Amino acid sequence: MSIRELPPADTQLAYEPMLELRPNIGTESEFVARVNDVQRPAGYRLLASFDDHDTAAAAAGFHIRDMLAWGHYLYVEDLVTRESARRAGHATRLLDWLRIEADRNGCDSFQLDSSVHRHEAHRLYLCWGLAITGHHFGRAWGNAAGR
Repeated sequence: MSIRELPPADTQLAYEPMLELRPNIGTESEFVARVNDVQRPAGYRLLASFDDHDTAAAAAGFHIRDMLAWGHYLYVEDLVTRESARRAGHATRLLDWLRIEADRNGCDSFQLDSSVHRHEAHRLYLCWGLAITGHHFGRAWGNAAGR
C-alpha cells in the first residue's frame, strides 16, 4: 500500500473511487476538468492510496483554509475507499497522512462532514479520534437542485 498526493497530471487516477462516493461527477474527463480547472485553483488537493494497481483504491480531497469557527484548519471534502478495497486500512492511512499534513501546516483543527447514512465511515472517524460536533445543513440551488 502506498499513499501519495496526486498532481494535476494524475487526477484521473482518483476517478473510480470518487465516482463511488459522488455518482454525479460525470465522466472521467469532466471530473478531471472540474478538479484541475475549478477546485485546484481554489486550494483543493487530492490524495490517493494504492495497492499494486494504477487505479486508486481510496482517495481524499482536502483543502487548508481559515475561518472564525475553526481557526486554521484542514477540511476533508471527500474521503472514500472503493467497495472492493474496503477493510484493508486505506482510509486510516489517508487520515493519518492528512493529520501529518495538518500538523505540518500548523492547523488548529481537522474537520470533515459525512453523510448521515455512512455508518461504517462514522465508526472509523470516531475510532480515529474525531467527534461529532454539530449538524450540517444544506440546500441545492439552481442547476444543482435538479441533480
